[in-house]
Amino acid sequence: MTAALATPKSQRRLYVAMLVVLGLGWGSTQPLGKMATMTGHGPFGLIFWQLVVCVAVLGGLTALRGKGLVLNRRTLRFYLVVAVMGTLVPNATFYISAARLPSGIMSIIISAVPMLAFPLALALGMERFAVKRLVGLLLGLAAVGIIAAPGAVLPDPAMAAFLPIALIGPLFYAMEATYVARNGTEGLDAVQAMFGASVAGLILCTPVTLGTGQFIDPFAGFGRAEAALVASSVIHALMYSGYVWLASRAGSVFAAQCSYLVTGAGIFWAMALLGERFSPFVWLAVVLLLCGVALVNPRETGRKADA
Repeated sequence: MTAALATPKSQRRLYVAMLVVLGLGWGSTQPLGKMATMTGHGPFGLIFWQLVVCVAVLGGLTALRGKGLVLNRRTLRFYLVVAVMGTLVPNATFYISAARLPSGIMSIIISAVPMLAFPLALALGMERFAVKRLVGLLLGLAAVGIIAAPGAVLPDPAMAAFLPIALIGPLFYAMEATYVARNGTEGLDAVQAMFGASVAGLILCTPVTLGTGQFIDPFAGFGRAEAALVASSVIHALMYSGYVWLASRAGSVFAAQCSYLVTGAGIFWAMALLGERFSPFVWLAVVLLLCGVALVNPRETGRKADA
């Protein structure tokens, strides 16, 4: 992979610009996702329709570009891994925890992605150890600790029980980013990759949705929650494609840093869309995160990307 720091300035600027776009776009999906849970819809029912929208959007983009769904043993393995690690598990835990935690807090929790991506990449020999990186990750961990501290941030101490569930998503996102950075996208471009992963996810999700009785009847009524789900799904499809592209080009740790921007944007969107307000401890946690992202750098060496 071509190193982010070893590329020409124009390409580095492109990577940084993509980080900003991912942060702003993905940040809006946090409050939109919470809005989608407000009517009591089950997580797999929400994931099912999210994947339907993703398949429609990404399938349309794929067709317009004159490309199709590539099917062989290697791409099928890629689709399944990304579908499970990047959609089914993290989205299920997101909807479960988002229904019970403030949207702004969920946006901060996503910052755990680089904290987990770096140790994984380090263990696999994909990243080099550096003290300042470790300090940056510890600052992020301190921010999560502030959130979990009794009476500091959460309006109800009982909400703390859902923080471990909320952290499952970042763990799987980190695993997925590391997998993509290590193995590439099997010759697929970002849109093709996420289209295939969305189709695989939809196939896996459908029996679970029906078996658990969580199917959402689209003809039963279309309100604010359903509109929020559609908007979130479209944004998610586009942002996810960009994320896979960035991880395959600049490395998993660099791509995972978009989670910090998601944090700031998510807090802003939570205030704007949901009217959430936060204690000074939340802002302290955000400052720690911003300091942490300044210390966590993209890797300096690696293979060329497949996509």
